[in-house]
Amino acid sequence: MSSKILIIGACGQIGTELTIKLREIYGVSNVIASDINTRNLDLVNSGPFEIIDAKNYNAIHDCCVQNNVKTIYLMAALLSATGEKYPMEAWDLNMNSLFHVLNLAKDNVIDRIFWPSSIAVFGPTTPIDNTPQHTICEPTTVYGITKQVGERWCEYYWEKYGVDVRSIRYPGIISHKAMPGGGTTDYAVEIYHEAVKKASYNCFLAEDTELPMVFMEDAIRATVHIMQAPSDAIEIRSAYNLAAISFTPKDIYHSIKKHIPDFTINYNPDFRQSIADSWPSSIDDSKAREDWNWKHEFDLDQMTAEMLKHLKVKYNS
Repeated sequence: MSSKILIIGACGQIGTELTIKLREIYGVSNVIASDINTRNLDLVNSGPFEIIDAKNYNAIHDCCVQNNVKTIYLMAALLSATGEKYPMEAWDLNMNSLFHVLNLAKDNVIDRIFWPSSIAVFGPTTPIDNTPQHTICEPTTVYGITKQVGERWCEYYWEKYGVDVRSIRYPGIISHKAMPGGGTTDYAVEIYHEAVKKASYNCFLAEDTELPMVFMEDAIRATVHIMQAPSDAIEIRSAYNLAAISFTPKDIYHSIKKHIPDFTINYNPDFRQSIADSWPSSIDDSKAREDWNWKHEFDLDQMTAEMLKHLKVKYNS
């Protein structure tokens, strides 16, 4: 039996599109999608799918053994805004799921892991401009804490047990295919949907809140490339900084107005503003570009054109 790939949390924002891409590359039958439920029927019906709770070690173990899974992409998590509402649930899911897959690799059940980190590992004491790869990490959210601790455990398992784990600190991710999953950067997805549906948007961040972002196609490309890179090219086993474009709600508003001239926006910052204020405005990702040739392709206006094109079809507008 050929070795398989398992994606845990495949119905989420990133997992949905990652599953599609990996099936294009490796073949539908070789990529098993899994999630705790079957809410994404398009994904469930598109290839091998199993219901797996990321907190259930035995379920993950049995799936790997029965299907000869050798690579796991662990995409299940409670994100920043949702995690603040349910802190213990966020800690439980985000940490225990990571330990499960790290231990499967330690015990030689699987060979390779992708686990996503986030710019949420940074905090108000982190340099906000061109944030370096190695810097102060004092996160202020439960989500950020789980990612910071997770990074340390990933590096520990690599150093102590030789576990081939790879990670990216994702910035905000923008996609037209999957709806937002409860993150602080969700405004940058919602704004396009509301622009197409209503030509207006009520933004939960202030107009000048600059945050690093990446278009989903670039994020998926980065994920695939880091996993395809030879092991000796991966010098950082905690998580690589990743950046593409940085912009503010005001910037994205003006980009949309080029296509929808009557689009309007209001700014009503809520609790997510303090989270955003603790994160960098731009990221130094030169190490990822050096080690495994990361390059982004979409700038803000290119991303806006792509988002609006697909959403106008979605909403028949």
